[in-house]
Formats: sequence, C-alpha cells, structure tokens
Amino acid sequence: MGSFVFTEAEPGFIAFAYIGWQPPRCLDLKAVLLRQPGRSGGVGAEVADVPVPEIAPGELLVEMMACGLCGTDVEKIRGEYTASLPILGHEAVGVVAQVGEGALDFRKGDRVFPHHHVPCHQCYYCLHGDETLCKEYRRSNIHPGGFSEYFRVPAWNVGKGGVLRLPQGIGFAEASLIEPAACCVRALDKCSVGESDVALVVGAGPVGVLHAILLGQRGARVMVSDVSEGRLRLAERLGIENLVDAKAVDVSEGVRKLSEGRGADIAIVAAGSPQAVKQAAGAVRPGGKVCMFGVPPKGSMMDIDASELYNSGLTIVTSYGATEKDVTSALDAIGRSRDRFSQVVTHSFPIARFDEAMGVATSGSGLKVVITP
Repeated sequence: MGSFVFTEAEPGFIAFAYIGWQPPRCLDLKAVLLRQPGRSGGVGAEVADVPVPEIAPGELLVEMMACGLCGTDVEKIRGEYTASLPILGHEAVGVVAQVGEGALDFRKGDRVFPHHHVPCHQCYYCLHGDETLCKEYRRSNIHPGGFSEYFRVPAWNVGKGGVLRLPQGIGFAEASLIEPAACCVRALDKCSVGESDVALVVGAGPVGVLHAILLGQRGARVMVSDVSEGRLRLAERLGIENLVDAKAVDVSEGVRKLSEGRGADIAIVAAGSPQAVKQAAGAVRPGGKVCMFGVPPKGSMMDIDASELYNSGLTIVTSYGATEKDVTSALDAIGRSRDRFSQVVTHSFPIARFDEAMGVATSGSGLKVVITP
C-alpha cells in the first residue's frame, strides 16, 4: 500500500507527502461485499478477498482511508433497498494510488472524495435542476465499493467532475461525512430554509444531527426529536439544545412553544418511518414544509387525511442524493465547523471487524460509524 512521510511545512503545521502506490504483496485485497444470491445464509454482507481493481484510461485507483456506514448500506444488507446498484460503501475518501491515462487533473497522492453517482449534466432533468433524477445518475459507482482497501473510480465519474480534492486541514474521518452532508445541503436548499425559521428534525441519528448543524449554520432555530434517549444525549453533546423525547412528550406541542404557537416552518424527516412523516406533518405550521429525507422501506404506506393536508397548505418535499455543487457546499460547511462535524463520527472499525460496525450502527449506541482499512 501507499504510505506517508514527513515533509517540511509552515511553522505550526505538519505536512505529509504520499510516496506512491505499491502493489499489495498478495494479489487480493479485503472488501465488504453483498452476499451473492443463493449463497448460504441468505441476504447479508461478508468480508472477502477480491482482486486489486485494474484501471482503464481516464480512471483512478484510490486507496481508501475512511468510508462512512450509511443507513442505505444497512438496508441493502438486509435486502430492503434495491433502488441502486448492489454495491456497499459510498461515503469513501482516500488517496489516489494510480492515475489512468488521460485523467490529467489528478496525480498520485491527491487526497480525494470521489462521488459514487454522477449525472450527465446535459439531459432534461439535469438542465431543470433535477440532476439526481438523471437516468445516468445511478448507473455509475465505485468498484468494488467504498468498504474496500482500494477501489476504482470510473472514467465517467472522473470526467464529469465527480472527484474533488480534499482541502488542507480536513482529516479523513470528517471528510467521510462529505457525501451525507451534501445530501443534507441539497434537501435544505430544496426547502429554501431561511434565517430565523423554526426547523424540526425528526430523528437524531447521523443525518439528523448533520441536518441540525447545517440548519444552525443557516441561522434557523432548531429542534430535534427522537424516540431514543441515548441518541438525544449524543445530540446534546454536539451542542444541540432543543431536544424532544418523542416517547414522552408531544412533539408538536414542543415545537409550538418554540414558535409562538404556530408550529415549525419546516420539518426534516431524517428517519425512514412513515409514522415519522405523519408526526412531522402534525408539527408544522399552516403553509409549512415537510421534507422526506429518510428512505422509507419499499411498500411503506402513510395514513394521512388528504383533506387536512389540502386545507393546511402543507408542502411535501422529497430529496435524494447530491451533486458536485452540493458537495462543494458541504466541504465549505465542514471547514467552518470542523470540530462539530468531527464529533458526529463516534466509532471507527477496520474492514475485518465489519460485523461489529454493523452492530453499533443498528443499535443506535453511536452516531456515524466509519470503516477504515
């Protein structure tokens, strides 16, 4: 694998130089893959030995340094999410190990965030601001996935601007938050969040607290609700003040106390439960907005009074994915509040201990779980 050596730096700073990629001593590397259909044990994931990816012209080989474990990864492992390619790990950051012919904007040693999905930027949907609905968007992905010691970035992603260099001062752990933070940025932009808006975030998991931090940066007054007291305590440590235990308190009543009796201007549903959407709809003011951010399980149904929905003037917004514009905004946001973002990462596990990582991620005992080589 590649390695770093100390180099001269400005006073007060430590710099590193990447001395290049060396082929692994064995021909295989460790990666977490979805269990193939028909294998014993049914759906799930397994740590496997796979060949080091060979890159073609225009492609990059990246040495993974950190990759966040996302809720959609968990759903894929459980067989509940099939809307994209069956590849695990998309919140990966790392160091360029090899550069394919023609990928002139990159060199070995570059610290990068490669976006797994990249739109064409030319179709009807892209030109109308719906890039994540582009038919090409979900067709690309890093291979064999972000939970791999090395992964290949397709020429499509490289050529379409889907690989961004990491700014100096942002470490790999907080950089693994770029993709989920970018998705949050897109959602908040679609909802046109304004300064002094009252915002309710339903769900105090990793994306819930990311939304809360980003809302705070935009000047909103933020309240976060959850049924897990442990998650609420973790959010409290991040400086989020207005917290509601949804098992013990009427969330809508709490929001109205914060908003002079009106209700929230916007509610972000950062959980995949249809019940959470209904809870959010009952907590916003007339004319307010509910953003469905968390991915509901396929086949989920919601029991909402359509007449009440109509008369309330409520707007329901859905938001999926992120573009390179959102990634740039996320990078800026992380750079401005690096200490707070870094605290969102509560656990780190090497690839070989992926089962333990899954246990923490699904138990709710932490916030963001990161996989490292």
